[in-house]
Amino acid sequence: MGGEQAAGVVAILKQNGLKRDGQQEMPEEMVQMLKKPIIDGIESCNSAYHSSAGLYDDGIIDPRDTRKVLAMAISVSLNAPLPTGDFGVFRM
Repeated sequence: MGGEQAAGVVAILKQNGLKRDGQQEMPEEMVQMLKKPIIDGIESCNSAYHSSAGLYDDGIIDPRDTRKVLAMAISVSLNAPLPTGDFGVFRM
């Protein structure tokens, strides 16, 4: 979810809570003040470097090295030992 979407959800929930409590809805300026820190916080963490630093993926490959890395990954997968089938026969 991007920053704009997250901030929109928070604003909708806040407005619905105010309606439910019988209070007046927030003016648009207040909604924007509510949304700004949420958008800024999410957008500041929205990069490939931040994702890799947080170990959300396996890293960043330099586009010039893509062919070499892909060839290495295929080589590793083709040279891996095949698993043995010691699990028996499954029947229903």
